[in-house]
Amino acid sequence: MILDDILARTHADLAKRKALYPEGPLRERLADVPPTLDVRGILRNSGVSIVAEIKRASPSRGALNATLDPARLAVTYATAGCDAISVLTEGPHFHGSLDDLSAVRDALRQAEVRRPLLRKDFVVDRYQLIEARVGGADAVLLIVAALGDAALAGLFEDAQELGLTPWIEVHNQAELERALPLEPPIIGINNRDLTDFSVNLETTRQLRPLIPSYCAVVSESGIHGPAQMRELHAMGVDAALIGEALVTVPDPAAKLKELREAGR
Repeated sequence: MILDDILARTHADLAKRKALYPEGPLRERLADVPPTLDVRGILRNSGVSIVAEIKRASPSRGALNATLDPARLAVTYATAGCDAISVLTEGPHFHGSLDDLSAVRDALRQAEVRRPLLRKDFVVDRYQLIEARVGGADAVLLIVAALGDAALAGLFEDAQELGLTPWIEVHNQAELERALPLEPPIIGINNRDLTDFSVNLETTRQLRPLIPSYCAVVSESGIHGPAQMRELHAMGVDAALIGEALVTVPDPAAKLKELREAGR
């Protein structure tokens, strides 16, 4: 299964990073980071908020936009009206990096705009949370399918202690039932089946009614056009995470505005 391969590589790469840059010195850099934004509050504005993703490739589709400039695209997203930005930082399968996250942070700062940043990766260790905070993230993805209950709870608590918003991703009802005891501020419903990579918006339709009102609900994967945004609005979803539909078009700003308008 591709998830197993990704996790094996994640653990191996993490061990190398820890050896090169131990947690102690990394933690010292936390003294210089600004406060994080209220990600849940921002996503729960009127209509379906848009979390615009910076994504060069995926295991299911291969290369999407090999020449993508994260800094420039982030500013494009922000000026076009996105509510938050997701940055893929996994290297081998998604061609992202922590440098992308810090480049986005710096570009937005230079442009004098602020948007919540999500570090989207396969987080298995507290070290990655510290990396995320130092790199400028406001939220961090925790994938239920990639973690046991104890690890999920531990990382959830560690993220909050660091000022990060834990963004819990689920693919089915069983995973949702594992996540809800944590009372997560954000639940991301991934419409992609990890076993065969098929995408079905029905996953969001089925799981949305099971999620308590205190959670911001984000629908992820397979959202490409206005009709789907209108569907999500009717379902009572707070936000849509959109990547491929934005990075594969000539004018991502126009596409984002089209989707944003449909979700209002």
